Amino acid sequence: MKALFGATKFAPAPLAPEEAKLANELDTHTLEHPQMPESVAVECPPWAEEPMRAAMGDRFAVEMRTLLDSAPLDLRINPVKANRESAIKALARAQITATPTQWSPLGLRVQGRPPLGAVDAFKDGLVEIQDEGSQLVAIAVAPKPGQQVVDFCAGAGGKTLAIAALMKNKGRVVACDVLAGRLKRAAERFRRAGLHNIEAHPLSSERDPWVKRHKRKFDRVLVDAPCSGTGTWRRNPDSRWRQLGPGLAELVPLQANILDSAARLVKPGGRLVYATCSLLPEENENQVAAFLETHPDFSVLPVAEVWAEEGAGTPPAEGPYLRLTPARHDTDGFFAAVMVRKAEDEAAAEVDQMAEADPAPSEG
Repeated sequence: MKALFGATKFAPAPLAPEEAKLANELDTHTLEHPQMPESVAVECPPWAEEPMRAAMGDRFAVEMRTLLDSAPLDLRINPVKANRESAIKALARAQITATPTQWSPLGLRVQGRPPLGAVDAFKDGLVEIQDEGSQLVAIAVAPKPGQQVVDFCAGAGGKTLAIAALMKNKGRVVACDVLAGRLKRAAERFRRAGLHNIEAHPLSSERDPWVKRHKRKFDRVLVDAPCSGTGTWRRNPDSRWRQLGPGLAELVPLQANILDSAARLVKPGGRLVYATCSLLPEENENQVAAFLETHPDFSVLPVAEVWAEEGAGTPPAEGPYLRLTPARHDTDGFFAAVMVRKAEDEAAAEVDQMAEADPAPSEG
């Protein structure tokens, strides 16, 4: 080893005594040293270890190791233009092998990393690139043809596309985002998919006056909130070590503010779907619990009931929420909660009941 350091003009500088001692101690060991802490072995950054352990429990190491693997390449068929069988045949003509996904009835999993941008099935809008977990979030919205729907944090429009297609091009989908440039780029995806029930509306902030003007007008409101992205680490390995956006301390209050504002758009009897691509309770279950405490006119609709309504088979997750992890489901990590706003007659009945239980004192 000494011959590698300081031996020639362009070789690394000679090792200091403490460096040489460490190198000798590590010699013959594998990359995973037996004394290495578990969090280091599974490449969990210090800021995420405590919340990840809280979320995963005894599955912490399993889930974190899976996040070190490569993510699969999934496609979502566009039901306006194709079904699974026709899409598989169209891809096969381009020498691409695709098989149905396990959980999403709209999904296909592709072998390898083919150049999809040059494939007719993609250019003609038969398929879109979308992780199976993201597809399931769109299914959880359960949009119906003819309804009024908002994708409040639409971004590049992946879930907007899925929602509009599920509505069979009928009704209205409003794609909102504070980044107008992303909405403009998404317009090409909408055109390619042959979807004309989508309109884009840039927002100045989550408190844009447009929200107040459209209070209680929409059947479905999806809040795919900005988050830590811990569920997508397979696709973005470096993001665990360098956060390009706000940290958790800034994200949690931002998510709460976005959710509170977007909830104003939901009509009585309508649904609010809160989603993240995070695995952390602070951004998921805790966020929903805090919202419900301050919004008693909303209640959780268990995901099993949504799946039964949609005829989507067995839901991929137990419990009231859609909670997906790479190790359990081989999708990106996703969370979604479906909440229903009480119908006006229900709210009025509750007010009457409260008045009967605690009548106002009589005058006299």
